[in-house]
Amino acid sequence: MTGDTITQQAGETTARPTVTPSWAARELGLKRGEFDLAVMLGRIRTVGEAPGEPRRVTREEIDRVRGDKGCLEALRKGVRVVGTTEGAELMHITTARFTRLARAGFLTPVNFYLNRYRAVVWLYLAEELQHFAASELNAALLKGRLPETMRGRLEEGQDLRARNWRGRHAGFLLRQSEDAWERVAVMASLLDPVQIAEIVRDPYERAYINRLKPAPRSSHGAPESPGALIVERLTTADDPDEIRWLRSSLLIGLVQARAQRPAPRPARSAPRADHEPSTHATEWSAPRDTATVEESRGLMKWLRRRRKP
Repeated sequence: MTGDTITQQAGETTARPTVTPSWAARELGLKRGEFDLAVMLGRIRTVGEAPGEPRRVTREEIDRVRGDKGCLEALRKGVRVVGTTEGAELMHITTARFTRLARAGFLTPVNFYLNRYRAVVWLYLAEELQHFAASELNAALLKGRLPETMRGRLEEGQDLRARNWRGRHAGFLLRQSEDAWERVAVMASLLDPVQIAEIVRDPYERAYINRLKPAPRSSHGAPESPGALIVERLTTADDPDEIRWLRSSLLIGLVQARAQRPAPRPARSAPRADHEPSTHATEWSAPRDTATVEESRGLMKWLRRRRKP
């Protein structure tokens, strides 16, 4: 058993063998977290077989990554993550200043986890921190007194770490999404269910979007457990500007997705005259919600006006 499968992409005459991400990580000698981060940063490419299906890695890509002796080592270096203490040491600043810079939005986390006390531990790319510290443009932020406006916002409780992580995570998911409905699902995954229900009125569209939503992060306990609630809070937009942007993006994405194809919905087949049992209990048809259609038309007109010079 090798873990290989053969995938056939549209328009290709030859099949390409692919493996699961876990299998690819083992072959490359990477920890699963290192592999996932390399994919997120675009250093390892994956392929999708169908909307909503898990992405896989081609044999060709595995050979490319490990083909150069120094490539794999550079990859490991590029995905190295550090926490606040180690990050501050890399930048030669105190942990207090590091935290203030991160809360102010100058340092963007690439990941997080909950420790045994359910405290959020933010992780940063070591390579990014070193580049930030080496730039002369950031010298004033690393030494001396911080700007007064920044200090004022921090004293008021500003903390952009979760928001910046969500933005980075959404960008990664959107780059991997090749289908319009998948892109809608990415936007929806960062909004709470109430926000989604206000925008996506059709229940079948909501069900389809939920089906296509990115896989949830690793479990931090049973649903409604303290750990799971903390993760849910971190992964759900709470900043008014962020929510407005996501809602607008979701509306525009819906127009584009509906133009590409309707969301599937069950519709009973017409009964047969001879009462013979049908081999297909349901069929799929397009949504016919009038309000949804009118909303889509209005947004399409808006998009066309935006495209005009």
